[in-house]
Amino acid sequence: MASVELAATYAALILADDGIEITSDKILALTNAASVELEPIWASLLAKALEGKNVKDLLSNVGAGGAGPAAAPAAGAAAGAAAAEAPKEEEKKEEEKEESDDDMGFGLFD
Repeated sequence: MASVELAATYAALILADDGIEITSDKILALTNAASVELEPIWASLLAKALEGKNVKDLLSNVGAGGAGPAAAPAAGAAAGAAAAEAPKEEEKKEEEKEESDDDMGFGLFD
């Protein structure tokens, strides 16, 4: 089944690369040309999922994680810097607690 899914995905990528509209008929035509039997419902679902989307943009933004927060204004930058320093201090305190546990001889495998 994985090879059928890959074939449908590759067919959609081929269509997007050539600048051709991604439709279920075209996906089926490409998979049939590759001797892969794809059920028409899967081609239809893939075509609907990619409808109105720029597949090349989707590929170039893989792993981007979506939209990030807006840039802070210059006046708020100082407040942001002060807030960023506070977690660092907390991290140091947490590390000290972990080290003190090791000094007492407590360990996972003791």
